[in-house]
Amino acid sequence: MEKTKIGQSVRRREDPLLIKGSGQYTSNLNLPGQLYACFLRSPFAHAEIHTIDTKEAEASSGVIAVYTNEQVREDGLGTLPVLWPVPSATEEPIFTPPHPLLAVESVKFVGDPLAMVVAETPAQALEAADLIEVDFRELPFNVNPAEALDPETPKVWQEHKDNLCVQFQAGDAAAVGAAFEKAPVVVELQVANNRLIPNVLEPRCCLADYDPETDLYTLYTPSQGVTFLKSILSEHIFKQPEQHFRVVSKDTGGGFGSRTQLYAESCLSLWAAKKLGSPVKWTGSRSEMFLTDHHARDQIFTGALALSAEGIITALKVHNTANMGAYLAALAPYIPTLGGGRVMGTIYHVPAVHLTVDCVFTNTGLVEAYRGAGRPEAAHLMERLLEKAALKLGIASDEIRRRNFIRSENLPYINFDRIAIKSGEFAATQQMALKHSDWEHFEDRRRESSIRGKLRGIGIGYYVETSGAEYEEEAQIRFEVDGTVTLIIGCYSYGQGHETVFSQILSDRLGIPIERIRYIQGDTAAVKFGGLTGGSRSSQMGGVTVHRACQAVIDKGKRVAAHLLQTDTQSVSFAEGQFAGPSMATSESGNKISLNEIARAALEPEHIPDGEEPGLDTIYRYHRGEGYNLPNGCHVCEVEIDPETGLVSVVGYTTADDCGKILNPMIVEGQIQGGIAQGLGQALLEDTHYDADSGQLLTGSLMDYCLPKASQVPSFDIFFNEVLDPANDLGVKGVGESGACGAPPAIVNAVVNALKDYGVTHLDMPLTSERVWRAIHGDVD
Repeated sequence: MEKTKIGQSVRRREDPLLIKGSGQYTSNLNLPGQLYACFLRSPFAHAEIHTIDTKEAEASSGVIAVYTNEQVREDGLGTLPVLWPVPSATEEPIFTPPHPLLAVESVKFVGDPLAMVVAETPAQALEAADLIEVDFRELPFNVNPAEALDPETPKVWQEHKDNLCVQFQAGDAAAVGAAFEKAPVVVELQVANNRLIPNVLEPRCCLADYDPETDLYTLYTPSQGVTFLKSILSEHIFKQPEQHFRVVSKDTGGGFGSRTQLYAESCLSLWAAKKLGSPVKWTGSRSEMFLTDHHARDQIFTGALALSAEGIITALKVHNTANMGAYLAALAPYIPTLGGGRVMGTIYHVPAVHLTVDCVFTNTGLVEAYRGAGRPEAAHLMERLLEKAALKLGIASDEIRRRNFIRSENLPYINFDRIAIKSGEFAATQQMALKHSDWEHFEDRRRESSIRGKLRGIGIGYYVETSGAEYEEEAQIRFEVDGTVTLIIGCYSYGQGHETVFSQILSDRLGIPIERIRYIQGDTAAVKFGGLTGGSRSSQMGGVTVHRACQAVIDKGKRVAAHLLQTDTQSVSFAEGQFAGPSMATSESGNKISLNEIARAALEPEHIPDGEEPGLDTIYRYHRGEGYNLPNGCHVCEVEIDPETGLVSVVGYTTADDCGKILNPMIVEGQIQGGIAQGLGQALLEDTHYDADSGQLLTGSLMDYCLPKASQVPSFDIFFNEVLDPANDLGVKGVGESGACGAPPAIVNAVVNALKDYGVTHLDMPLTSERVWRAIHGDVD
């Protein structure tokens, strides 16, 4: 059996079952006597509901019940919450309209749920939903965030004065204004960060059950953290104590942020399970997911950079119009403001920054967190502004960044939003990426491409993340009678490899072979406390919590060992799973006591010191304090463009990432690869379109919404500049969102560089063949 170490590329323990098709996804689960739910959704972007006639549906074969908001309100169910209100820069506070589980009086986007059908089979539920008759009166609507605040634009919420949810401001407007007045060089740019649909592999689904004997609701659903969903069910929806709820997530087929929150279908399925006395299962279709999964990005920036004649940044001014959709998702207003806004300026020394964000309502689906959640948008804007400044000043792309990086001697650096950047070697990280991408000889490759009739470009994308999210995490270590060890932790893996990495940490610290470690997650019957997996928090929160829980085991083990060896605790050492007293600490074959022996002895009161609780089992709750870790990195992309078709091919991609201490290089590389693939999708292919005349989602299937294929994703050359973070025990920073932050600006800068001879200085994503072809021919939209 192998005792694994931190820093080794241990193969993922999760994979054998998944590769064999033995995973347990929610759709695979069934309970005796279960019924099936289906939801009727709005066909209109905005309409009044006059009547909903359910009689024919209720009489349909196999139908058990049909519910509308009338029954939901009668039973007193709550509404979906906004969990992070944003401070307003105006006299008007943030407007947080109610988000009902089923529409009340009006529908506000195509896909808004109207009614729930429960039947004996999925087909019967679907057929009955089509029999529900709704008398609508269509209302004016708007699906364009750029027009949301125009006085003539229809309002999403009639009781509110306009479509502004909140205006947020941060930074020093006066200092920025003064810097711009004096600046010899100013560059401005409007950048649209295109709307994305998460498209997780496993559609949303749930299996809901209720036990009247114990008054326990049980929800099986894919998620990004079960304790979080449990708290929402308890506090906001059913308004009952948490002990009445159990949430279980077995295997989950992707998340990317879209599964952080609770959706109406899960709440209603639980409610119906109690009313009907039978389990209720719901599995959404791919079309439903396009309409109703929380979308992402959809922000329109106007940015301006003030610089000296030598290209030194003196100020940054940003205005962002951020689309919220028709309702507010739980974290929606936080993402472009307190989330992404806090890293405006990224890893450059920017003396003065001012940010204004207008969060606006439109008659579209909700917008929420998606891999990076505000930070990719900030990085993209900054990198595009720097590229335009370099072009205007005649300074090389790498050089203008080099002149403006925060220097190591200035760390910790406090940015405009009081975020402390504590560690990083930004110039060195860029140089690593330039070296391995062979930046120096790019022009030779450009000439070779030209001979073949292709346009070639190269671009840099430097990003910084603020990782961490929730401040607390909890781990349990339990010693079993068969000699195995059980590790239970709150943060939940839906592809990140927690079972492998957290077991690796435990094996390293306690000297326990990894095969003897049993890992439990995703069930609130066992997991009593913990946070979401999001915001690149797992290594620094989950990893550090496991590390400290192991230390708590070692500390208690030393006290027990000292009692058995009749020596003082300070004289006991621990290494490689063995406790040793002073007389045997240097003996190769001394009479050491193993951790397993100590664990067994600790169960007997006579073998432990007075005042100690029996056993070595440990529950450790970690609170990291304020602040964030800041993973960062430099991505270099090379593209070739066919000028006849506008087709962009990524022909080279190099990254140098500083994610702090690397716990498992293989898993870290996989995280970076996945993030780059999603960033490439945003940069070149993915876009979400609502029809301006009907409000319908035009990109509502995989026929119309273009995801990257394997043939479009190149091999990546991934390198690391491992600068440890001083703020946590492991020195980790986080890595899950890095690729999605660095890839879009690197790719866009490369394409613009390839088109420089055509006078192109900016293109918005996605850089489709048509958009690039039009730019080549002078038609830039």
